[in-house]
Formats: sequence, C-alpha cells, structure tokens
Amino acid sequence: MKLPLRHIVDHLVWSTSGTVWAVWSLTPAGSRYMPDRTREQITAQVTALVRSLPGSARLFGLCARIDAGEVVAATLDGVDYRRHEAWAEVAEAQLRLLAGEDLDEPVEMYRRTLWLAVPLPVLGGRGQWQATAGTAWSELAGLLGLPPAPVRAREVDEYRERAEQVEAELTGGITLRRATPAEIVWMHQHAVGRGLEAELLGEAERSPLRGSRMTGGVLRSPSHADLGHVCLLEGGRPAGTPEPGPARRRGSGGALGSLAGRRWLQVDSEAGTSYQAHLALAEMPRRFTAAGAEFFAELDRLPFAVDWVVEMSTVASEKVVAAVTKKKRDLVDQADQYAARRATGLPDALHDAADDLGDLGARASRSSVEVEVQSVTALTVWGTTPAECDQRAAALQGRLKGANYRLVRPVGGQEELFTLGLPAAVAPAAVRQYVQHELGEDWAMHGALHGQRFGDPTGAMVGYSQDIGTISPVLLNIADAPVHNASASFALAGDLGGGKSTLLKLITGSVVDRGGRAIAIDRTKSREWARFARAAAPGRCQVVDAAAADMSIDPLRVFSDPAVGARYALSYLTVQLGVGAMTEHGALLKAAVKQAAAAPTPSMSLVLDALEEMSLEDSARGRRAAALVEWLRVAADEPLAAAVFDPALPPLDLAAGLTSDFVVITTTGLTLPPREAATNPELLRSQPLEALIGRAVLYLIAAIARETAFTDPRFTLLPLDEAYWLTSSAEGQALIDEIVYDGRKHGAGVGLGCHDVLELGTSTTQGLLAYRFLARTADPVLAARGLTWLGLPADDEDLLRMVTTDLSPYGKPERAGEFLARDPRMNIGRFKVLIPDLERITNGIYTTPTGPQTETAPEPSRYEITAPALPAVTGGTR
Repeated sequence: MKLPLRHIVDHLVWSTSGTVWAVWSLTPAGSRYMPDRTREQITAQVTALVRSLPGSARLFGLCARIDAGEVVAATLDGVDYRRHEAWAEVAEAQLRLLAGEDLDEPVEMYRRTLWLAVPLPVLGGRGQWQATAGTAWSELAGLLGLPPAPVRAREVDEYRERAEQVEAELTGGITLRRATPAEIVWMHQHAVGRGLEAELLGEAERSPLRGSRMTGGVLRSPSHADLGHVCLLEGGRPAGTPEPGPARRRGSGGALGSLAGRRWLQVDSEAGTSYQAHLALAEMPRRFTAAGAEFFAELDRLPFAVDWVVEMSTVASEKVVAAVTKKKRDLVDQADQYAARRATGLPDALHDAADDLGDLGARASRSSVEVEVQSVTALTVWGTTPAECDQRAAALQGRLKGANYRLVRPVGGQEELFTLGLPAAVAPAAVRQYVQHELGEDWAMHGALHGQRFGDPTGAMVGYSQDIGTISPVLLNIADAPVHNASASFALAGDLGGGKSTLLKLITGSVVDRGGRAIAIDRTKSREWARFARAAAPGRCQVVDAAAADMSIDPLRVFSDPAVGARYALSYLTVQLGVGAMTEHGALLKAAVKQAAAAPTPSMSLVLDALEEMSLEDSARGRRAAALVEWLRVAADEPLAAAVFDPALPPLDLAAGLTSDFVVITTTGLTLPPREAATNPELLRSQPLEALIGRAVLYLIAAIARETAFTDPRFTLLPLDEAYWLTSSAEGQALIDEIVYDGRKHGAGVGLGCHDVLELGTSTTQGLLAYRFLARTADPVLAARGLTWLGLPADDEDLLRMVTTDLSPYGKPERAGEFLARDPRMNIGRFKVLIPDLERITNGIYTTPTGPQTETAPEPSRYEITAPALPAVTGGTR
C-alpha cells in the first residue's frame, strides 16, 4: 500500500501528494438527552465551524479501542493500591470481568474520537514547485527505498503560521486541540488494523515519538515505511477457505461463492488480518428536523463500532445563489418542453425540484456567510470474519434505511472508500459520485460532534452506559469533585426497589476502599447499612447502635479536643432539656460541662455529678441545679439515652486509623418530633419523651458526623438513605444543608436517597447537588419532578415513558439497577449498575427480601444486578 505520509511535525503532516495538512482533535459536546436549547447551541457552533473552513476539510469519527487494562488503570488512578488492598481486589475482579477470562475474547469497548484535518493553502509559486518536487521524489523514493524528500526550516515555519491562522479562523466555540504525531500515526494504524490488537490511542496520546526533527536546517523524518507494509485485497477470502467450484461461481452462491457478493476489504498487516466493509452515503432525506437528522449520533447506539469520515468542501453563498438561478432557468425550460408535449401537466418531480430550489435559494441568500457543503460520507464496520462483517454492514444499512438514509456498499469501490479514511491521503476521484449537497446549517444538524459521555475520567467503575451500543464503562470519582471545585454531594431519587440503596452502597464502599471515609446514619429496622459495613469493610468499620447503646457517643469521650467535646455537650444538653444557652439554667449547664470536661476521664455522667454537687448549695443557684438534675435524669435513665450517659460503654473511635474507615450509626427505635415543633414551643413540650430524646440524640449524631467530616484530612462521605426521615426534622435538615453548602471546602459530601426530590429539602439544597441519579419512578408527577431536577423537560413524553416504565422494569430482575443521571459537567446519561463479583460486597449490598433476615446471618438476596449486554460475562456479576 502506498503510504501518504512524508513528514509529521507537531500537528502538521506533509503528504506524498505535496499537500500539507493540519490535524486537530475535537471534543464531543452534548448528549442524547440534551434539551432543545443545548442542541440549538451546539448546532450553531458546528455551523460556525463549517462556515469558517478554508474551502475543504476532512472530518473523522473514529472508534478508539479501549483495553480492559486502561479501564482498570483509570479506576486505580490516584489510589495507592499497595496500601489500599481492598481496592486492588476490586480492580482485579473488574479486570477479570472486562478481559473476559471466561470468554474466547475480551469485551469490545470503544470510545468515539473526532479529528479535523484541513489542507493548508500552498505557499505561492515557490511552494507549488516544492510540493511538485516533493511528490515526484516520494514516487521515486518509494521505488528505490530512499528517505522522503527533506523540508527546509523556512517552509516549516511558513506552514506553521498558516495553520495558526486557520485555527484562529475556526470560530464557533468548538474546542480544538492540536493532534500529536503519535496520534496521527495512530489514525493510520487504526484504519489498517480495525478489530485487531493494534496500538491503543491512550498509548499514542502519551507517546513523544513519530515526529520529524530539524537537522542541519532541514526536516528529517523517522522511518514510517512499516506503516505501508499493508496488503489490500478486495473480496479476499479467509485463510483456509477453498476456492469454490465453477458451478458455485456461476450461481448466485453466497458471500464467499460470488465475487460480487464479497463486498469487503481484506487488510493484511503486521497486526493480522482485518475484514472491513466500507459504505457510502448515497441518498438522504430531502427534509428533516433537527432531532431527526442526527444520524451520526445514531451510529453510537449500534451494538458494534462504526467509523466514519466526511470529505467536505464548501462553496460561498453567492456561488450557490448563482447556481440556483441557473437551475431555475433550466427547470423553466423543462417545464415549457413538458407543456408543449403533454396535456397531463407537469410531473411531480418538477414541482418538488422547484420547491427545493426555491427554498435553497432563499436560505442561501438570507446570509452572506452561509455556505454550501459538498460532502462525501463513508462509513466503516469490521468483524473477525467476513460473515460477521457482512452482518454488521447489513445491520447498519437497515438502521439508517429506517430514517431514509440510503447506504451503498460498492463492489470494486471498497479500496477507494478505505483510502478516504487515511490521514493526509488524496481523496480518490471515484468517491465523487456520492457527493451530497447541503447548506452549512443543515449539515450541522447531523450530530457529527455530538457526544454520549457521562461520568468522570477516573474513579470507581459503577456500571456501563446504556446510551452506547458497545460496552462503555461508567466511572465516578465522587471524592475528587472538591479538588476540581465541584460539590461531592449527590442524591438518588426513585421508587421502592429501584436500586437506590444498592448504588448508594456501591459508591460508599468504593469511597472507603479507595482510602476515604464514610459515616452512615442507618434508620432501617434490619440495620442493612450495619450489615453492609461489616461485610464490605471487615476490621475497618464501627457500628454504633444509638438505641441499643452498645457503644458510647458521649461527646466528652468521643472528641479528642476537650473544648470541642464541651461545646457539643452543652449544645446537646440545651436541646435535650429545652433551655436557652443564655439563661440562668444554661449558665449552670455550662459550668457543669466545663467541670466535667476538666476531669481526668471526662464523661456526660460527670455533668450529672457536677449538677448534683451544685444542688447541695442552699441558694437559688442550688435550687436551679436541683431542677436540672431532676429533668436530666428523666432522659438519662431512659435506654434510648444510654449511649450518651453510660460511662461503661466503649467510646466511638473517631481516630483516622483503619478501625473507623466505615462508621455506621443505627437509629432504630429513635423517633423525631415533626418539623413544625421546632418553631412551636408549646407543640414541642407536648411531644412524647422518646421523640424529645430522639431529637437530642440525632443532633449529637449529626454533630459527630459533621465535625468528623470537616476535620478529617481524608474525603468523608455521609450516606443518608431514606432522607425524608432526616429532612422532616430541623436538626436533620440542618445537617444536610451544612454538608451540602460547606462540604466542598472541607473535602466532604453527602449521599441522599429519596423517593421524591422534594424530600431533599429546600430548592437550594436540591440545586447544589452535583451528581443526580433518577431511578424508576412509576408515578408521572414524581417522574416529571425528577426530570426537571435533572435539567430535562418534564413534559417530554419519551422521557416520561422511559422513567415510568423502561428504567428497571418491574418483573425483570435482569434489568435491575438502571438509572438516568447527571454529572457535574452537566452531561446526562443512562447507565446500568454493575456490582463487583466479590463476596464481601455482594453479601450485604442488596435489600430485596427473600425471607427472614438478621444482621448477623442475612439470607442471600434475589435482587441481582446483571448486565444483559454482557451475556457471557454475567456469571461474574451480580
């Protein structure tokens, strides 16, 4: 195969045809669920980019293969896996899954990459002569095995200036990044090695190789000869397949028997044999809407990878108007001829053509900057065998045929379409038969630059995207959000059984395993979070039962700083007794707390002793102290308050050691007064004793969680499932608000589970949550609120149908764990949760009941999160 590359300097490519190309990498924008306003904005940006092109360009949409090791490396990024062995265990399980150890081959994973190549104008007559001489030398060098013609430093500088000028003219808000020499070489390697174990784009992005260097005032190139060691054979036969006999060759035969039926290209290279099918866009709808024209974005939803390349040239609007005027005159002549020959009137085709020309002329003349795009679009699929390649090509044709886009797979034209996809190659003349004519704003509607991204570039793998037909892992790095000036707080909303608790536990477990800390408040009777913590983080967790009092949450014993402990102890007592801090009773409490905190072994029981000692005084002060003792004993003698006042209990360890990576405080048995009681003293006094104790204990729990989260140097997550229980009280809402408002500054976040987004509290709290997850919500009203919370239109019937019936559909356990979500970058995506196949995680993460469950010996759950897109891998998933 003739190699089109001579020299590569930075993002400039000297081709063997004499043309110099500049190559940029483009960043996809938007998502499948973007609102109309965002779609219009992106379309306007692409339109401006097309109008700014200097005459011609080539746009590549290539599917870069993702290796299982790349995904796992991204999950390990920023984590010392030698120290955090639990996360190394998770990474190993994910590597086994993605590498397909139980399969014949690994899972196919790709990511869409976009590249813009623009041929730079020739540098006058001298530049034209140099280009011609370089082309002639390239032909001769190819025959004699000589190095490519050198390029002088002056020419390099001049083309760099031209490339900078073109880059400055490419306006419209599209993010451009100059490609590296290794990336440009990767584009060539990808074209010849589709479906093979070729070099990964991730490796090329980090490689400093493949670029030419200036030596002695001229450009010297490293050898690219190996890139041309490729054999192209159209309709090639797989190795070991016998040549069919004469009878089969004469008949229609199959794909292997008929040469006309073998419409694929066999590409033999050092990496192996690649079977590719190349298709050209031959016809498209005459009229379309913005949402229905995005056929490039539709390609990403196929269950296999599809590459595409667009060779485009632009024509100025005044030339378009002139051409339209000429065609109108031709139509008038045709109409006169038909009128003279036929009495039945003009054919419908003439009326349609007249309408189209009228519309085109009006729109082209409306703006002097409008251009006509003359484009040739080629699409490529591949497979491990010709049969698989044929199947994928037929599926692609059928998918786009339903949207009135006709693709052809030309016999004898496979090599020409293949050549079109090589960087810096000359477009074969034969492909001009597939030229499509559109205005720039129409071409921009095809969604060439639309993205399908959701999640973070690194972090824990929580599932895979359902917006992309091939497997695309979804990573979340909640703990890294504050580093990038974003909130680490998030919420999950949806119906009972929608998978909220499972995903919340998965994220929490990943934070703990990656070196962070979690403090969960568990209100469930089954103590599901306590069960999960003991299973997922054995030896690194603490479980505090605030009602059963098996561990002390006495602030004077828990906090190492006596001043901090005394502050929270005083606040707890004022909440519990309902006295003001600035009253005479408040002053006595402060004195008693100060005395207890100064003791060698401080505790809340010493506060009672101090008050009893004051009550012995024969004075008004003593009588007030005696009243406080009586009131306090009413609460202290209750079992619900034993976790605060019993000095015999071991204290909760809040040290930064491994023993407290995962802290769970269970509140089963604690009740709370209604929110209205916080502002109505009469209503508060009439509440039952257990509600008043629960209110004070919850304040203390919140204080411990808040203080620990804000002082621990590690990232701390507060998972609060069933958030309505907390937001229904003033103390609980204050805890949530403070973490949401100030957590970013202190490296902390809160994870909230709810059934209705209104349960999250104020609209400000709802709006400050960076990550948002919406599970199945059968009620249309609740579903509409959830869509609005995600930033999507609440009246979109398709989205409402998805949320109410198509997310984790009822009665289909294999579909459990599906979410529609938004990340801090405002990307919205749909994904399915994938649980690591580790017994310590699967034992306590599910909540679906299968019978009597206990905290120490839970029954196995039938609620399994499986991956239907990984049918052969589900044995390694739950």
